[in-house]
Amino acid sequence: MNKKIQTSKIAAARTLRVGFVPLTDCAPLVMAQELGLYKKFGLRVHLSRELGWATVRDKIVHGELEAAHALAAMPLAATLGLGSAPVDCLASLVLNLHGNAITLSADMWKRGVRDGHSLREAIRAVRHEKVFTFGVVFPFSSHRQLLRKWLSAHGIDPERDVRVVVVPPPQMAANLKAGNLDGFCSGEPWNSVAVQSRAGWIAATSAELEPGHPEKVLMVRKQYAERHAAEHAALVAALKEACEFCDEPANFLEIATTLAQPEFVGVPAEILLRGLSGKLDYGNGVTRPVSDFFVFHRDGANEPSGDKAAWALQLVRASGFCTEPSGLNFTLGRRVFRNDLYQLAAQNISQTSNQSIHDEKKSDLIPV
Repeated sequence: MNKKIQTSKIAAARTLRVGFVPLTDCAPLVMAQELGLYKKFGLRVHLSRELGWATVRDKIVHGELEAAHALAAMPLAATLGLGSAPVDCLASLVLNLHGNAITLSADMWKRGVRDGHSLREAIRAVRHEKVFTFGVVFPFSSHRQLLRKWLSAHGIDPERDVRVVVVPPPQMAANLKAGNLDGFCSGEPWNSVAVQSRAGWIAATSAELEPGHPEKVLMVRKQYAERHAAEHAALVAALKEACEFCDEPANFLEIATTLAQPEFVGVPAEILLRGLSGKLDYGNGVTRPVSDFFVFHRDGANEPSGDKAAWALQLVRASGFCTEPSGLNFTLGRRVFRNDLYQLAAQNISQTSNQSIHDEKKSDLIPV
């Protein structure tokens, strides 16, 4: 697609349905609404709060949502029909890098667990009595990969030594407190919620375990992006600007206060600020900063580049659910991670900004 798309000429005749899961990294979608960025690019958007990732996937696949905040590997998995009917999907914007943590229960701390090595000893001590259960948010997720990598690095076989189950992010802390989980890997703020309620403590973060990994993307059906090219480009442009806003420390308090509203994340602003600022309370009296806990924009974070596609492909490959792993190749990655559409949206930002400046200058000439 070489032609330029004039987003300012979009007829706002309908409302776009855009889904999100209540996590701190839904911030770009929410702030784009609060800052009037959807309107700036000629869009009307209704944000739809969803419980978990399976719901988001199904609503995208069946056309109940035009777009959604999604895990990086979800457009690949949907395109391949892994866990759903096969529907070509794509991602032309990466919303953020990092933002996850591994949290273990208060009971683990009482058992003497302080890190991965002592967890291994605790598992061995109860091998014939109990199998510890860990939650992840989706089969094709960075969370599953991060947890498996962390366990394996400490001599724990994620297939044999523990049980791994899928739990929606907002239910993680409650299940940890109830004793249904012994640990989990989830995005913020649910790790900090577990710490605040004294149900658990943070053992590791994704920024430390896998620096630079893509976390969430804007997921749409390919058919939608082709049939409504101008609308899609405008949506990407609006969210790219929102990502830039979310990356500025001066804006963290405003973001946290907004996300704290019940229709968005519904968690107190002071807890949301922990992840946004990277000043994490790990629990048990330990507080320390994590560099780049969230990256919303800087260092090319938003570009759906080949290396980000390769990382997402590896998540799907490692899941073991793909019966034809040879299909998980560069061609598929480039077909789903659409850097060309991202670049088109970047042009639209420039065009829209220039038009706004032009309009302001014209208004200055109007006699009072």
